[in-house]
Amino acid sequence: MEARASAKHLRGSAQKARLVIDMIRGKNVNEALAVLRFTNKRAASGIEKCVRSAIANATEAAEKANVAVDPDDLWVKACFVDMGAHKNRRRVRPAPQGRAYREQRHFHHVTVLLSTDEKENARGGARGKQTSKAGKPATSGESKGRKAAGERGASKGAAKGAAKGAAKAAAATKRAPKKAEKPAAAATENTSAEQSAE
Repeated sequence: MEARASAKHLRGSAQKARLVIDMIRGKNVNEALAVLRFTNKRAASGIEKCVRSAIANATEAAEKANVAVDPDDLWVKACFVDMGAHKNRRRVRPAPQGRAYREQRHFHHVTVLLSTDEKENARGGARGKQTSKAGKPATSGESKGRKAAGERGASKGAAKGAAKGAAKAAAATKRAPKKAEKPAAAATENTSAEQSAE
């Protein structure tokens, strides 16, 4: 079961609120409320109210559907912050020597989605576990076999690389004598021309 709550037109920029919202994403509701309670950020209080509202929405929806939901089982499935309206929200701040500085007032919208589903099922399986082709978790023998196959593939690649290197070296040695023969032939022609001139 999922429940959603949103808070609109909260004071502060969306960029600063995202720093707080990133700390509670994917956590249990109790952990998220504890983090928000002791976070020294201006946006934390508004986000905490939004999370509490989502919890209340979840219990209300469960009562209407005649389903038992424990609020401790809820976790933050998704949460995000959108930029609020800031058109015509400019204010003027007094500045030295009779001047005035314009400042922009920023607002943001927070949306929180809570769920009672298991985290592993919602994310498509537990991360970090290897699975075999049949979809079952890989046993230690299978993972060792895969590792050995990878080492064999690496040794084959090294052998192919060595063979290519040997072929290049052989081709270079074949070309080298031809280049060396030409100057030698030219030298013999020069010596024969010198002998004929004498």
